[in-house]
Amino acid sequence: MAVKKYPVKREVKELILLYEISQALQQSMDLRAVLKPVLKMMATHMGMLRGTITILDRDTGEIYIEEAYGLSRSQMEKGRYRLGEGVTGKVVQTGQPAVVPRISEEPLFLNRTGARRKLRKKDISFICVPIKLGNEVIGALSADRLFSERVSFEEDVRLMSIIASMIAQAVKLRLKAQEEKRRLVEENIRLQEELKERFRPSNIIGNSKAMQHVYELIAQVAPTNTTVLIRGESGTGKELVAHAIHYNSPRADRAFIKVNCAALPESIIESELFGHEKGAFTGAITQRKGRFELAHGGTIFLDEIAELSPAIQVKLLRVLQEKEFERVGGSETIKVDVRIIAATNRDLEALVKEGKFREDLYYRINVFPIHIPPLRERKTDIPLLADYFAEKYSRVHGKEVKRISTPAIDMLMSYHWPGNVRELENVIERAVILSTDGVIHSHNLPPTLQTAEATGTFPTGTLQEMLDNVEREMIVEAIKHARGNMAEAARLLGITERVMGLRVRKHGINVKRFKEKFVDNKE
Repeated sequence: MAVKKYPVKREVKELILLYEISQALQQSMDLRAVLKPVLKMMATHMGMLRGTITILDRDTGEIYIEEAYGLSRSQMEKGRYRLGEGVTGKVVQTGQPAVVPRISEEPLFLNRTGARRKLRKKDISFICVPIKLGNEVIGALSADRLFSERVSFEEDVRLMSIIASMIAQAVKLRLKAQEEKRRLVEENIRLQEELKERFRPSNIIGNSKAMQHVYELIAQVAPTNTTVLIRGESGTGKELVAHAIHYNSPRADRAFIKVNCAALPESIIESELFGHEKGAFTGAITQRKGRFELAHGGTIFLDEIAELSPAIQVKLLRVLQEKEFERVGGSETIKVDVRIIAATNRDLEALVKEGKFREDLYYRINVFPIHIPPLRERKTDIPLLADYFAEKYSRVHGKEVKRISTPAIDMLMSYHWPGNVRELENVIERAVILSTDGVIHSHNLPPTLQTAEATGTFPTGTLQEMLDNVEREMIVEAIKHARGNMAEAARLLGITERVMGLRVRKHGINVKRFKEKFVDNKE
């Protein structure tokens, strides 16, 4: 028995069309890739002979065909209008839809594309609706169809207006995505340039002979893909050197991934380094890429590498040798192209002898060692670093610290700096905060620098000796300010030249050295 077929109602057809269009618009972020299928669907469902999507170029004021159905590429190129020109130009200008029942009877219809010349113009109807983003008209959607008395233009306008609104939303989402992408690209370029400037060797503070040797090593190894082992005490600037190597290498525009091996618990470090599959362990609800995958094509910096467990050392050795690994809970072998820079403040040779660090891994990472000297071995850099940090934290804390007093410099120079550059930075930040007169004085420095152990002086502890120390510092500062002129220094302190001379002899101050410094600076 034959099944009786019922005609599909117009409302159902429209719903099917709108659903299919919504699905098509979600297929790609490339607008051009989805517009043609949308026009083709309209042609199939609406009996459309031709259809166009035109866009307004705000810079030129020209309206051009972005995509079309039933038009050749050359015909699309001809379809260009100014605002208010022709039916399409009027729709874009006014934001109101237009219906031309017979294009042969409408003088505004220009037929710029020339697509209707071979057909009887009186039989063609033209419908055009605006594409709006909010109140702004960004283009128009138009359709040609054969004229028929039975066709409801109002229904066609309503349906095409809905489709135009859907296209507008798709345009809005893509414009937003493009703007975000452009912003991220610009931000990435800005950060890359900032990092290059910040971390290039010439900007690492220090002119000592020891640091000059470090700069030479960085310049030699940066252009290569060689594994680097940076050694030095805590706080010497190992991470800064790693940055300098990466941002002066061919991988500078790729990822620089930092891993502090001592900061990661033993239970998660394998997952952090190599990633894990969904369900690999409790809490692994999704697949996760590890640091090595994220660093593909770039550099990974393994700080405190001596803290890795023997089990992780084995896996790391494989990555170094074979450039491959598996995620936790996975069986797929993942290949990576990563440059490894490692750092440690431990004695790796002693750890190898004790069996706490694998000998084969030691030889794999110790290809190009760079030793960062401790601050006590590069004391000529201390004034440069102190001035740099004073200027930096003056900006940070909104202070106006102009200089560091001579006694304070002497105290900084005599300290042994077990915390190296990091400790010096913290000391200067504290001193900037405590300064009240634009100068960092010795009393602004922490007590650790003012003890016998720190300065090598014997503490008397008496009031008179403490007053004498303060008096000596004030006299030295005044003489320094007066460039060795005793009379001017006396006036600054409000005492006579005779009293000034007595105080200088009492404290054994060498006035000549301040005069010599001034002469040298003039030369």
